Amino acid sequence: MEKPVIDEDLCTGCEICIDECPNNALEMVGDLAKLVRPEECDGKGECAEVCPAEAITMEEE
Repeated sequence: MEKPVIDEDLCTGCEICIDECPNNALEMVGDLAKLVRPEECDGKGECAEVCPAEAITMEEE
């Protein structure tokens, strides 16, 4: 299953991905989005699709 990988250099902390995640797998940690509950991620990539900075890629775990 694929999981989101967040490029910390590209993440702007806009929180759009967090709002879009239907399973609450992402949270803000400091100023950056992080996958804090990987077991909750459905692997569909909604977060990556909406990221305006293209900071999220979906990769096989």
